[in-house]
Amino acid sequence: MTTPNRLAALSCAALVATTVAGCASVEKAAGGGGDGTITMGTTNATSVLDPAGAYDAGSWLVLNNAFQSLLSFPSGATVPQPDAAESCQFTGADALTYTCTLRSGLKFSNGHPLTAQDVKFSIDRVKKIADPSGPGPLLSTIASVDVSGDRQVTFHLESPDAVLPAKLASAAGAIVDHQVFPADKLLGNTSLIGSGPYKIDSVEMKGKAPSKIQLSANPGYQGAAERKNDKFTVRYFDKPEELKSALDSGAVDLTDNSLDPSVAAKIKSDDMAGTGTLRVAEGASGETRYLVFNTKDETGGNQAVRQAAAQLIDRKAISQDVYAGTVQPLYSVVPAGLAGHNTAFFDKYGEPDPAKAKRILNNAHVTTPVKLTLTWSRARAGAAELEAVKQELENGGLFQVTVQQEPDWTAYQAGWKNGSYQAYTVGWTPDYADADDYISPLVVDGGAYHNGWNNPQISDKLVPESIKLTDRSGGGAYDQIQKILADAVPMVPLFQNKSFYVYRPGITGVDSTMDNTGVFRFWEIGRTAK
Repeated sequence: MTTPNRLAALSCAALVATTVAGCASVEKAAGGGGDGTITMGTTNATSVLDPAGAYDAGSWLVLNNAFQSLLSFPSGATVPQPDAAESCQFTGADALTYTCTLRSGLKFSNGHPLTAQDVKFSIDRVKKIADPSGPGPLLSTIASVDVSGDRQVTFHLESPDAVLPAKLASAAGAIVDHQVFPADKLLGNTSLIGSGPYKIDSVEMKGKAPSKIQLSANPGYQGAAERKNDKFTVRYFDKPEELKSALDSGAVDLTDNSLDPSVAAKIKSDDMAGTGTLRVAEGASGETRYLVFNTKDETGGNQAVRQAAAQLIDRKAISQDVYAGTVQPLYSVVPAGLAGHNTAFFDKYGEPDPAKAKRILNNAHVTTPVKLTLTWSRARAGAAELEAVKQELENGGLFQVTVQQEPDWTAYQAGWKNGSYQAYTVGWTPDYADADDYISPLVVDGGAYHNGWNNPQISDKLVPESIKLTDRSGGGAYDQIQKILADAVPMVPLFQNKSFYVYRPGITGVDSTMDNTGVFRFWEIGRTAK
């Protein structure tokens, strides 16, 4: 899913925020507080929380904790396990039928029973609404859903999809109450009901986006999560420096990867030296960042221009000089650590080389300097990231780059959807830990970034071949896809985040929720007794 902080979400990835209150005593009351509430701060804000329309990091952060799916990813797991379901399995030799039996006695937080009919309603609703910013493409292989009684639900597939369990374990498979949610339109952010470990108590809005969401333990929850806290609050900030101030004052207890990278690196250094007042948990992450081209644009639609850009980008410099080592260079659409990853872009382009880039443009008879406008919305390193990309593209005088910012995340998403930008930076947070999640949603028929690019060999042959394989160890079709992408360059992979969460002393469990699934588990976070 998109997020603002992954190349600002180009961060795949969404944002709006609150400002920090002025007085430390007031901040503390609004944050950690004396009622045991744990407060998390993030710049990955969002505008939509309804599961049928939500598809960014800021929304799924909450949905993964307030809504339940048939399956879920326990901490450290790469294979989904039953959650609302008691069991799930493919039936039949053709792998076109997937059946789940629900736990008995499930209820939504409002007391309504959760039945197989709600599961069918939820999946049908996502597909019917087909929100252009929603997770519908993840469920595209589902032809129909049947129910038998209150507890059995069966998915009939248009084509074999071995990744379906992982997709259903994501927020795209969130189960909603058919008595509350309309079947053909999105529900407002302040009216949401789920059956997850937490219930949403209140959503404070700032304009069209949430600024603070307060959650508490759902007493009727039945599932795999074991809560270590009873109250959890998410606060959305517009700027990393505002988030850092709130962290220092005690207004928030922990952050995700939202702090300025140089600040995060300093906190880590102080923590390791034993001189800091904050703690750092560092681990794996599947979050990625890309430079995306609008291939319908005359400039972005020229493959030689895109290849030259790929030849000039210096990922090592971005990782070290801009992000202070809190990210790592990425040489493929699929990140390192996942089965199927390769280094297709490095294999094709090697180290940055203006002379090679010039030959690519000359051979295609492209007049230089190529004038290119690069648009961004949010980036964890701020304008420094885009300035670095600009300088690298202009190395050798081959490009003349204009950088422009669209501060409003919702407007930014609308801009890339309607083809307003030539090139833009965006990030991606995984829906599930599988190579397919970086391919099917991103490069088939324009993908989530609506860049206008499609390759029939990928969309019609290689993706169908790859998703039907029950052996998810990678290789084969995924290797071919990544090589095609390195040659066509609809987008240039820039870097892969490291999980780099900062928290105040006394907060526990942060390490337990860092892995490649992209799921931040509120229930793992606790507080030591004072």
